[in-house]
Amino acid sequence: MASIFSKIVAGDIPCYKVAEDDRHFAFLDINPVASGHVLVIPKREVDYIFDLSDSEYSDLQLFAKRVAEAMKKAIPCKRIGVAVMGLEVPHAHIHLVPINSESDMNFFRDHLTLDPKEMSDIAASIAGAFN
Repeated sequence: MASIFSKIVAGDIPCYKVAEDDRHFAFLDINPVASGHVLVIPKREVDYIFDLSDSEYSDLQLFAKRVAEAMKKAIPCKRIGVAVMGLEVPHAHIHLVPINSESDMNFFRDHLTLDPKEMSDIAASIAGAFN
């Protein structure tokens, strides 16, 4: 059965896309821990990030780096935090979170609720900075 992320890539579920290439996809997390929280995934569905081949893993990380660079241009923050937990959805993914302090990466606090216009604006801003 296809994961929710595979359904997003296929266009069956809408998302706030920020970047895409032939093998990777990046979109805003709909339950962000910070404004601009992005998920980066391989399009090929693999449950566990360390089950990716070495080249797939490296390419995913390099794609995530490009997304993080765009995020840094688009969102005022000190850094882009990176997390891989892999239990929420059975599809390998990297969390990229704009941070100003380490506490901004707290996944156990209440998540933000942003309105669709704000989500669209954030996604467009990151997408516009992606190259």
